[in-house]
Amino acid sequence: MITVFTDAAASGNPGPSAAGVVIKQGTHFTEYSFFLGEYSNHEAEFLAVIRALELCKEQFPNEIISIRSDAKIVVDTMDQAFTKNQRFQPYVTMIQQLEPHFAMVFYKWIPEKQNKQADQLARKQLRNV
Repeated sequence: MITVFTDAAASGNPGPSAAGVVIKQGTHFTEYSFFLGEYSNHEAEFLAVIRALELCKEQFPNEIISIRSDAKIVVDTMDQAFTKNQRFQPYVTMIQQLEPHFAMVFYKWIPEKQNKQADQLARKQLRNV
């Protein structure tokens, strides 16, 4: 199983945003950060998951992927595979299109204190813009 921690940071709502992704394979951690563009914080959180799944698609196809996020809205939405918010629907669709590349993808909400590494990556990337 591959464990993936995602987080996003935005300056403004919407505003410049960035994502941090930490991929854990066994005892090995790989860190990534991305500038996303102008998005709301919630949109950036969905985009962080999309970036993470794109990375995993290249590196770990057909694996079991556990996405860990402190963004409750993302975890709840993906657990239900549904959103009433039309603004989020394109992100949900993108994530759902990536999921078949894996044996299984599941989402788990974690407290912010357990997601510090991904948070720091996103914030650092945002500061460097």
